[in-house]
Amino acid sequence: MATCEARILHPCPAAALTFGPAPARIERFGSRGDRRIVGDEQRSDRAVRILKQAYERQMAGRLEEAVRLYQASIAESPTAEAHTFLGWTLSQMGRHEEAIEQCKIAITLDPEFGNPYNDIGSYLIHLGRVDQAIPWLELAKKAPRYEPRHFPYLNLYRVYVKLGELDRAQRELQQALFIQQALEQQTGVVEEDAGTGNVN
Repeated sequence: MATCEARILHPCPAAALTFGPAPARIERFGSRGDRRIVGDEQRSDRAVRILKQAYERQMAGRLEEAVRLYQASIAESPTAEAHTFLGWTLSQMGRHEEAIEQCKIAITLDPEFGNPYNDIGSYLIHLGRVDQAIPWLELAKKAPRYEPRHFPYLNLYRVYVKLGELDRAQRELQQALFIQQALEQQTGVVEEDAGTGNVN
């Protein structure tokens, strides 16, 4: 959790390698169609392996290698996650406009994935375009699939502080803390249950 808190404006590594729906399968019957479906699954598996390698390079600070690997993963089988994390890597290289474009591609691939909405907001904050960040962060708050859920609230807190709207900033901070505490309680319950072998 400490890693996430230290990176308020960026994606959280803990959520990095959880993937959404697999790429669309070809709905055909017969042996040729079956082979094509298996081929899609193999490409998807290769893409995931390459994506994990890219993430490892990114975490090691080998950003150019990470970019090449994220691009290779996308060439195998494009995913919202690969585009989002390519964007994150580009932002670490100071290439924020390109990062925003990668996040927009991610959204077209999976509109329910919340990370690229938050990331666009964070990159706009970094670029000083705080007013433009607000709608993206609001979309991140509503996204069905997004971890860590409290990040867009923290980013909105920072936006409203910069804009001098302290009441709104306070509300966003309170909501972020509420969500974070709820997540910590859920994690504690899961860890406690795992330790005792209980499943309910």
